[in-house]
Amino acid sequence: MRNLRLSQRSGCTTVAHMTTPHTIAVLGLGRMGGAIATRLAAQDWDVVGWTRSGRTSGTVRTTRDPNEAVAQADLVLLALFDGPACRQILDDVRDSLRTDAIVLNTSTVAPAEASRLARRLGPSYIHAPLLGSVPAAAAGTLQILAAADQDVLDRVRPVLEALGTVRRADDAPTAAALKLIANSGLAGAVLALRDSLRQADALGLPRAQTLDVLELGRLGGLVAVKRHFLLGEPSAAAAEFTIGALAKDMALLAAASDTPLRSAAGLAGTPASPEADIAVAATVPAVEEAVLTPLRAYIRGHATGDPAHFRDAFLPTAHIEGVRDGAFVSWRLDEYCALFQGRPAPDEPTRTRRIDAVDVHGTVATATMTLSHGADTFTDIFLLVRADEGWRIANKAYHRH
Repeated sequence: MRNLRLSQRSGCTTVAHMTTPHTIAVLGLGRMGGAIATRLAAQDWDVVGWTRSGRTSGTVRTTRDPNEAVAQADLVLLALFDGPACRQILDDVRDSLRTDAIVLNTSTVAPAEASRLARRLGPSYIHAPLLGSVPAAAAGTLQILAAADQDVLDRVRPVLEALGTVRRADDAPTAAALKLIANSGLAGAVLALRDSLRQADALGLPRAQTLDVLELGRLGGLVAVKRHFLLGEPSAAAAEFTIGALAKDMALLAAASDTPLRSAAGLAGTPASPEADIAVAATVPAVEEAVLTPLRAYIRGHATGDPAHFRDAFLPTAHIEGVRDGAFVSWRLDEYCALFQGRPAPDEPTRTRRIDAVDVHGTVATATMTLSHGADTFTDIFLLVRADEGWRIANKAYHRH
């Protein structure tokens, strides 16, 4: 049997010889917490689990009272959804924590939250977010970003190594930040896959054939393991990592870095259940045609030189703004339409225009377009609103390269 015990000496947490048997309390038996508890129990650790939902496990002893689980435990492992859940449960069980217990937090939280928890619990706290999902937890192949005092980390290393490979982090906020960065790569892959599938749909390509080709490239691993979700096929497989959880992580990263993060909005706006697998976020159809209608009218206006198309595209109150010949201009719609003579530009056959991005947020949307007009390239930024008559462009700002 394994040993795991800390003792208190002169008000400090110090390492002492450990006795057997020991108990690990796993607080949170969701997808990951349940897989972790099951894995540890299968490795002959004495595990007692608790979850807010009251969910039970056929392979892990559970209790309805987290205090009961914590009171038995040398090691308290948190596998909770977010920082507020960690704070709440630690507040709830504070009086039941043994003075010699170690708290091992595998939850994904903000760096500042990890720092606060580390200060609060002192040297008995290990911040150890996990890289990998449910299958990796079940197989013991997780990558574990562990931050703790060396002696405390050494004492729980056998537990961690039953779950995967330990990678030491400098401190709790660093471990938390690295986990968010790792998940940002996953979010980027999901959204890249979304873009590819949307373009394939626009080209009329069969979904299965598209996935066959994508599986040959850089997104191949994601496509291979998520194929049934991407095809919308009925499956008994549960979500390993949900849209809601990944969206939460990207919101934490954007807030912590104070830097724009496209995937934060891209995932948060996914019209699917937060409990759906992240792969479902890649299957969201392209922006509805109604949002694109005014943008296409705007393109027709440039292509034909007919200002009537601009009146279809813009609200009557719209302004078009930018820098022209070194001076800032702000045209009303009538002034802008007066710039066009009702006929195409002489070099129209060589001109190109493309819609780069459209982001819809309820009744408002933003869009970016690139126009290559002879020697000049324009970047147009649009604000659109959904009015009574449908979507229209409220304002446009442009940059002339």
